[in-house]
Amino acid sequence: MIIINATIFTSEQPEIIQNGFIEISDSKIIRIGTMDTLATIPKGKDVYDISGCYVLPGLIDVHTHLGIIGDSLGFEGDDVNEITDPSTPHLRALDAVNPMDICFRDAYSAGVTAVVTGPGSSNAISGQMLAMKTYGNCIDDMILKAPVAIKFALGENPKSEYHFKNLAPETRMATAAIIREALKKAKHYMEALDAAQQDEELDEPEFDFKCEALLPLLKREIPAHFHAHRADDIFTAVRIAKEFSIKYSLVHCTEGHLVAKELNAKKENGETISAFVGPILCDRGKPELKNLETMNAKVLAENEISVSIITDHSEVPIQYLMLSAMIAVKDGLPKSEAIRAITINPAKAIGLDHKIGSIKVGKDADLVIYDGDPFDFYSKVKQVIIDGQEVYLAKGGEAKCE
Repeated sequence: MIIINATIFTSEQPEIIQNGFIEISDSKIIRIGTMDTLATIPKGKDVYDISGCYVLPGLIDVHTHLGIIGDSLGFEGDDVNEITDPSTPHLRALDAVNPMDICFRDAYSAGVTAVVTGPGSSNAISGQMLAMKTYGNCIDDMILKAPVAIKFALGENPKSEYHFKNLAPETRMATAAIIREALKKAKHYMEALDAAQQDEELDEPEFDFKCEALLPLLKREIPAHFHAHRADDIFTAVRIAKEFSIKYSLVHCTEGHLVAKELNAKKENGETISAFVGPILCDRGKPELKNLETMNAKVLAENEISVSIITDHSEVPIQYLMLSAMIAVKDGLPKSEAIRAITINPAKAIGLDHKIGSIKVGKDADLVIYDGDPFDFYSKVKQVIIDGQEVYLAKGGEAKCE
């Protein structure tokens, strides 16, 4: 297909193309530019003339529990927390996601074309997250990367769950100690495996499923996603990540606005610190949320923290990802930064920016078309394309924009 006469937010440089076109072949973007550079429309192309419409890269929600907490279900459909052991790095989101959940339709019809989903935050180490597209019937065919991260949790959640079981961790100290113990054990396991490969007279260590799951993290192939709301928990996450030389992102980072300068000062050797800010559309439902502020994204971005905006679905339904970005804009985050916070920034944070997150030649053709400025509350999603295929068309036919 070829899309013409569009206002295009690329999430690249230059940021916006006025009166532009996008040409797609199979599942990829093969050309992009202004209409005055389009000499002729290639034969055999489906032409979408969307004058007055806005095109964004497919939106990305980098922290959800989509397909793992079933919509309109209780315990039977809730597979988000295995609260029988505070350290479960070997659990795989791949074995829990139900792509038939109706919330996947809610996601792609709202322009959310890719998500990270996985286990929740009741365990100190919860398990393996995955990145996936939101359209399809079989999880194996929808995966972008699995695992894409290991989920850790600091603060109230592990304390609350295990306090009532009279088990560790009952304190923040114990939560950090459980994480350190698991990482230290996995590091020794990795060293023993490497030694055995170098010296045939040495035996490999006995297989350990939990340690095996942590090897990609220790090898810096995937990052840690640290659930951390309070400022002290944020810095505990940074401290542990540096101790074990692992890549990391901060999930929620609720009190980040209170310590943004100090957090920026923790960067070393040109590294990027990523903060997944949200959910924004929620109340202060527990003590560690007492400093929740909607200007958090703005303050973090001003202090050179890479901000991604999240829903934490189902805490906030995934179809409100753009609305969450709009609220961040209302409280000072520039529009261009807000778009990047739901497109290219999350793609970079999970190492998939070569495939998704912006409108660029060679990337997956994941696009969302709005009938007006996407930051206008009354603008609607008219059309969604994933991997070059139209997966959603608003009632009333093709996008007709003023």
